[in-house]
Order: sequence, then C-alpha cells, then structure tokens
Amino acid sequence: MIQNIIILLLTTFLAGVSFYAFKEKDGAFFKAPLVFAGSYLFSITIIHILPELFSDAEEPYKIGTVLLIGFFLQFFLEHFSAGVEHGHIHSNSSSSQSIGLIISLCIHALLEGALLSHPSSSHEKHETQTILFGIILHKMPAAFALIAIMSSKYKARTIPLISLAIFSTMSPLGLILSKSMEFNSEYVTYLFALVSGSFLHISTTIFVESNPGHKTDFKKIGLILLGVLAALLVEGL
Repeated sequence: MIQNIIILLLTTFLAGVSFYAFKEKDGAFFKAPLVFAGSYLFSITIIHILPELFSDAEEPYKIGTVLLIGFFLQFFLEHFSAGVEHGHIHSNSSSSQSIGLIISLCIHALLEGALLSHPSSSHEKHETQTILFGIILHKMPAAFALIAIMSSKYKARTIPLISLAIFSTMSPLGLILSKSMEFNSEYVTYLFALVSGSFLHISTTIFVESNPGHKTDFKKIGLILLGVLAALLVEGL
C-alpha cells in the first residue's frame, strides 16, 4: 500500500508542476496520452470490472443502477470541474468556480483511492496494479489542467501549488481511509460499480472530444487500439 501511495502522490504532483517547465502551456502534449488513457480505462472497465461485478452480484439490477448513478455523478461533478478530468483547461474561472473545481476533483480522487484498497477479485496484487495504472493515466492530465487554471487566476505560485498538493493527496487519502475500515463485500461491489460508472463517463467523453469533427484520424485510432491492446495484455498477465 505504501508503494501505491507514493506512486499516486509523485505522478500526480510532478504532472502538475510540469506546467511551469513548458512554454506552450495548453497541455497539448497530454492529448495523445489522454486518448490512450481513455481507451485503457474503457477497456479495463468493460473486459474486467463489469464482468466480475455482474457475475458476483446477487441482484444485477442494483449493480446497473449504481453504475448509472456513478456515470451521472461524474456528469454532475464535471459541472464544477469543467472537464479537468479529461484535460480541459479554462483560464476564465471565478473564485467560486475554482473552489468547486477543487472540491469536485477531490471527491472523484477519494473514490478512486478507495477503489484501490478493495480489489474486486482474488487476484489482488495484479488487479490493484491494473487499476492503479488507469487512474494515474487520467490523473496526470487533470493535475496539469488544474494548476494551469489556478495559475491563470493567481499570479503567485503558492495557491496553485497548495491546490495541487491537496488534489495529489486525495487518492492516497481515500486508499488509507478505506483500508482502515472494515467493509463488507456488498459495499465493495457497489463502490466498484460507482467508480466504474465514473470511468465510463470519463473515457467515453475523451473519445468524443478527441475527434470533434468526426474525421478519420489514424493517429488517434492507433492510440485507441494501443490502449485496448495494453488492457488485453495486462489482463493476460
């Protein structure tokens, strides 16, 4: 668990502070990895998490309902985060919008961290690393977008870096809190369903926004196929 906490902290924080190292600060270099991340998240959810959720569920209808709640919960959170979860950078946010942005990102990050502490199958180490990789892939662009937005509003680096530090600690905190609590298997199942619904929203939104003109883009198609292949390879290990 300590290793996962360190990985989550460092990758998220370093991705955020990388904002200061680039002259072109629109996050364009994250767009290709983001498409790969969306494909990987979607594939892992479809081929691994959902089959296990429904095969182990005594009441599949409830699982489907929680999935739907997770999907629209993410939709609601993005009303405040303005799509930072999938790399959006909007520099004209007000103070209240900035607070809403941080809160919505923190809620999502807490849920993801809790997910890491309760794998849904008996292959705990393998499954945890599989999901951890997917979480890191979409948290990095989110961290960059977060500090880009905060830096556009606050000229000094103090508040943007504090915001980034708070966001970076949320998934580790969710992992620690969830690990310290004794949850029954039904709770864990619903937690996976809730976050899986969130993953489906994020990943499908990335697909739609990566090709707004609905034109054939072989580079993006290649990245999507690469994400699918990576998920299949990871599942086969």
